[in-house]
Amino acid sequence: MRETTTQPTPTVVKLGGSCLDDLAGTWWDDLAEHGRGRPLVLVHGWSKPLKRLSARHREPSAILRDRYGNQSRWTTPEVIEDIKTVSAELGESVLTRLERRGITAERLLGSDGLVSAGEGERWWWRDKQLVELENLVGPITGVDPASLKNLQPGHAYLVTPLARNAAGQEVNTDADRAAAAVAGATGATDLVLVTDVEHLLIDGEPVRWITARAAAEFRDKGATGGMRKKLRAAGEALDQGVERVVIGSAPVTDLLAARTGTVITRT
Repeated sequence: MRETTTQPTPTVVKLGGSCLDDLAGTWWDDLAEHGRGRPLVLVHGWSKPLKRLSARHREPSAILRDRYGNQSRWTTPEVIEDIKTVSAELGESVLTRLERRGITAERLLGSDGLVSAGEGERWWWRDKQLVELENLVGPITGVDPASLKNLQPGHAYLVTPLARNAAGQEVNTDADRAAAAVAGATGATDLVLVTDVEHLLIDGEPVRWITARAAAEFRDKGATGGMRKKLRAAGEALDQGVERVVIGSAPVTDLLAARTGTVITRT
């Protein structure tokens, strides 16, 4: 549910873990310029840094598929700690880049009162059999924007998308869908999903604009992997009142101006 707020409306940006290392200084210059006029809430992924941390995170067994075909990292308490380790290093880098450009910034764990999660799936495919596994993941059930106390131009929050479930456990969540939930809860008009591809591709052709309905149809019939999750997140954001979602690899102002990337809207 969208919250009524007297604070300025933020721009929510999801920074893909696979592309963070490749964002040039000019990309950060552009983000800082945008952030001088609007509050920023950045939600980061951690896929590449986690794989660099330990070989076990690169093994096929590190990824599970549930009975519905959805993929998830097999998350144990040790994986949660590894996520926190790489997120702290990543956070220091991002905050330094912003502060050098005149944007004050702070890091926030989603599990510290910002993001709540429901009960996770317990049945997963292993060796061609469905087995019951303890996996510390959970669907997002709510975002409390009260944790974002300083939504002001010139200031940014960097959110690590962990969550807390009803039992008080810290759990892993999908970063794209976490960004969508944060955008909806903060009244954001725009959600930008920064990734390592320039556009959504359908039948090999770049898509510049698409409705939420058409994106959902493609998600269920043709999209795979990370793009499938991004399209699900886009639909969830639009359902929560976000006006548009943009997916791409360009500077944020270019994506928001629809000079590149794929724009998804309700109609």
